[in-house]
Amino acid sequence: MNTTQDITTRQSSAADFLNKVPAVTATFWLIKILSTTIGETFADFLAVQVGLGTAVTDGAMIAVLAVTLVAQLRTRHHVPWLYWLTVVLVSIVGTQITDFFTDTLGVSLYVSTAVFAVVLAVMFAVWWQQERTLAITAIDTPKRERFYWAAILTTFALGTAAGDLATEALSLGFRSGVLIFGGLILVVWVARRAGANSVLTFWIAYILTRPLGASLGDLLTQAASYGGIGLGAGLTSVLFLAVIVGIVVREQVNANRHGVRTKGQAPAVAPARDYAWAVSGAAVVAVAAAMLGPVVNPAAAATSPADSQSGPVTAGKPATGIEADATSPLGDLRPFAIIVDDVAVKVSAGDIPGGTARVKDLEVAWDTAEAAIKPASPEDWHLMDSAVDDVLTSLRAGQPSASDVTSALTNLQTVIGTLDQKK
Repeated sequence: MNTTQDITTRQSSAADFLNKVPAVTATFWLIKILSTTIGETFADFLAVQVGLGTAVTDGAMIAVLAVTLVAQLRTRHHVPWLYWLTVVLVSIVGTQITDFFTDTLGVSLYVSTAVFAVVLAVMFAVWWQQERTLAITAIDTPKRERFYWAAILTTFALGTAAGDLATEALSLGFRSGVLIFGGLILVVWVARRAGANSVLTFWIAYILTRPLGASLGDLLTQAASYGGIGLGAGLTSVLFLAVIVGIVVREQVNANRHGVRTKGQAPAVAPARDYAWAVSGAAVVAVAAAMLGPVVNPAAAATSPADSQSGPVTAGKPATGIEADATSPLGDLRPFAIIVDDVAVKVSAGDIPGGTARVKDLEVAWDTAEAAIKPASPEDWHLMDSAVDDVLTSLRAGQPSASDVTSALTNLQTVIGTLDQKK
């Protein structure tokens, strides 16, 4: 027989589960955009700068996401720091899924964008058929939360594919990407204010914030010679993380102070104050970018970021041959050619370890420049990217073969020369 205490206990338990996601406020959207950039740059940092490689990085991020997601699903109420950590990790893995299909399997961005869109539509259809709501204000059962996180992961994969399709395959570039995707989000906001369906506009905006965040990140990280601010991936990630941590700490303090916000209850922080926090966070990013960009790389306007990787080996070295030609479908390839030639000289002298150490500069410079040069000619970029990968693979083999390394380097030099001749 049910007692009053039993009923009260069950009601309390249900109420504890009501708010597994935060209120959709201005700071919600700011954190979402900034977390996108951190997710992408952090994965690149581990794979390239740290040297873990794509496979190890992908496996590690999937494992960490699995652990974090289990913790998120097991908690009975909204925990701000855990929720946003999960979002950052979902951002990383969602991006890696798209990159795996595009870079490893060679799937066209047109195809992957269409496939992820269909998958998301089917997921929404099943979610609606079973729950009769897609609103994130109704993520109040374990089943709905599982649907929610599956949809979030798919939106990141779709947003990555659609963003890459626009900025790379359609050659719009990251500067245009910021304007285009920012403008589309503004249109969605206007539509919502005009009475459009709140659930539909939320999910459209959520998808669009992924390519907006990526384009914004590229704008800040790329050197001035490529049209960016020149902060670099590391400093940009630290800056964005600092803003996110500041806002999330505020959310966590409010959650601890006011307890779990029940369904339909007003947020603990007034909307006006929340907007002030969001504006302050955005202002910190803008001011820091304006102040630190020229300090971090004062000569960025006059040189490519790959030049800074060339080191003392090439200081004062006159450009000859393919290094003297600054034109190609991908722009100026001379900085990369200089590094390749340095590696070739070391390998021909029998210094395989020296060549392996030097080729790291090529890997970092090539990865750093991807967002800027790939949109100019994606097909040519993939051609050279494949040649670069062959060189990296040959040098990092368990027992590098001098003949294999030389063959890969010769092929890469040939590709650079061919691209220069295409102009």
